[in-house]
Amino acid sequence: MSKQKVKRKYKRRYDKVSTVLLFVLPALIPLIVFWIYPICRSIFLSFTNWDFISPTYKIVWFKNYASLLKNPRFYEALWQTLVFTIGTLFPTIILGLFLALLLVRNFRGSGIVKFILFSPWITPTVAISIVWTWIYKADGGIANTILQALGASPIKWISSSDTAMLSVIIVTIWKSLGYAMIFYLSALERVPGELYEAGALDGATSFRQFFDITLPSISPTTFFLTIITMVNSLQAYDQIQVLTQGGPSGSTRTLLYMYYQLGFQEFNMGQATAVAVVMILLTVGLSLIQFKVSEKWVHY
Repeated sequence: MSKQKVKRKYKRRYDKVSTVLLFVLPALIPLIVFWIYPICRSIFLSFTNWDFISPTYKIVWFKNYASLLKNPRFYEALWQTLVFTIGTLFPTIILGLFLALLLVRNFRGSGIVKFILFSPWITPTVAISIVWTWIYKADGGIANTILQALGASPIKWISSSDTAMLSVIIVTIWKSLGYAMIFYLSALERVPGELYEAGALDGATSFRQFFDITLPSISPTTFFLTIITMVNSLQAYDQIQVLTQGGPSGSTRTLLYMYYQLGFQEFNMGQATAVAVVMILLTVGLSLIQFKVSEKWVHY
């Protein structure tokens, strides 16, 4: 191959790469500045003893991770994170699908009902949490007033370590239900009606049609909502801060809230960023597991 042909070949390749970069760069720059760089910076800080105030710090390598693995609070926070994630994930998915099945057939006023159910999702979490602190008040709160009207004893919702996590989970589910419902409504409307007609001709009951037609058809939506709900649960902070501040006795201290306490209350940013790195690894690990599992049950 002559030198001119080689030059033309490399020039065409260069032009293609330049064109691609020209279109990708506007999106790539914010991604690097606001996502990739902060992650890399956090990983670096996790190997230091920075106290968040001093302009200088020392490299301590894996000391923060070793201290973290010896800290009982870390394992408590890890367990609370698992409880919170599972406690919000399955009810949100199941109840969101149930509401979508009820509302998929439009009826008079269904639009208003959908808007009411979806409105908590677009409402700031802080505002929602403040309202729920009034609902959860031990004396005179709406929740205990209803319980007493039904003849049950009042509950110390957010002031007892036995019920505080449940209280935060209820608020999170209530906020997320409308989001899951909207996605399921869209997925249910895309299921071909011919499949149900064929199932009915084969003598399939409504129960069998739901499990053999509906669930497989909406499985991509279920997978998407599982990932999003899990990530949102791992990143939950506002409702915990407003409702319980990680208490009582650390009963609602998740990994993210532990990060906040270590970094901004105890000024141990090195160990705090180590917690953040652990959270990133957990998120990536769980996502990879879900993608692997999804190959067996998601039908495209």
